[in-house]
Amino acid sequence: MATQLLRRRVTQILSHGSPRPFSSATDTIRATLFPGDGIGPEIAESVKQVFRTAEVPIEWEEHYVGDQVDPRTQSFLTWESLESVRRNRVGLKGPMATPIGKGHRSLNLTLRKELNLYANVRPCYSLPGYKTRYDDVNLITIRENTEGEYSGLEHQVVRGVVESLKIITRQASLRVAEYAFHYAKTHGRERVSAIHKANIMQKTDGLFLKCCREVAEKYPEITYEEVVIDNCCMMLVKNPALFDVLVMPNLYGDIISDLCAGLIGGLGLTPSCNIGEGGIALAEAVHGSAPDIAGKNMANPTALLLSSVSMLRHLNLHDKADRIQDAILNTIAEGKYRTADLGGTSTTTDFTKAICDHL
Repeated sequence: MATQLLRRRVTQILSHGSPRPFSSATDTIRATLFPGDGIGPEIAESVKQVFRTAEVPIEWEEHYVGDQVDPRTQSFLTWESLESVRRNRVGLKGPMATPIGKGHRSLNLTLRKELNLYANVRPCYSLPGYKTRYDDVNLITIRENTEGEYSGLEHQVVRGVVESLKIITRQASLRVAEYAFHYAKTHGRERVSAIHKANIMQKTDGLFLKCCREVAEKYPEITYEEVVIDNCCMMLVKNPALFDVLVMPNLYGDIISDLCAGLIGGLGLTPSCNIGEGGIALAEAVHGSAPDIAGKNMANPTALLLSSVSMLRHLNLHDKADRIQDAILNTIAEGKYRTADLGGTSTTTDFTKAICDHL
């Protein structure tokens, strides 16, 4: 009974509200795959192996990060790889590393900007059988993904003085707020918390809050509150159960979503999905590329696997998603096969095989 309740809860969490319709589960679906850097190709191979075992009707269109900057994208991602996502409208992305201070765009920023991936949805929920400091964590962070402090508009005023511009627009704020409330309503969530620092940044965060309030009026059945970012961090650490769905501008979302991941065991257990206009969905593992263990068969594929489950739910392939999700959760709960980051000694291959055996 407890397992069934957990599955229903996780199923709700990993759904994103606007599935892409398909006529049947037997249709072959083309999806873009970015294996990524470092451990990316290894954990991407785990996903492909699990999908083959579960007979998921996905045909992968793989695109790799290049070693030369494409002038059309100003990054190592080619225009052709972006066109693949636009054409397929669904994809899965492994970790991608961007060298710091090298004068080209971040790979992740390129994807968000070029594909207009306006909302990052990051569920954080306790996994059965894996003990952390907190029990029964069940949070959704929804992060505005296209502007704020991450607009990439920086310049030097005079020598020794630089400015970084924070951009908040009504259009982007309304869009992400609408998505957050729609998500809450369709998933039976009761509360939406807008996270801000409008007491200091009165115009930028003030505009974000104004848009959230405007949207909240259309959803009277959902409790709406506003929480200052620093107070939110303290409350999350003291009692995560105080929150349900959190919506926030870009930088705060980057910080809070990682904090929430820490509550349930880390980024290696946390799925993520980016939602774009026109029904595009790009699921991703948000942890790093871990070059220190790349090629050593040590990586934990859980985050990318759970993100792929989220992708399947977006495609309305709920039966396949349920089977894979149950296999992942049961493997972790059993405790026999766990990678080093989960306190075990299993290899990536062993852990993946255990999941396939549960299928």
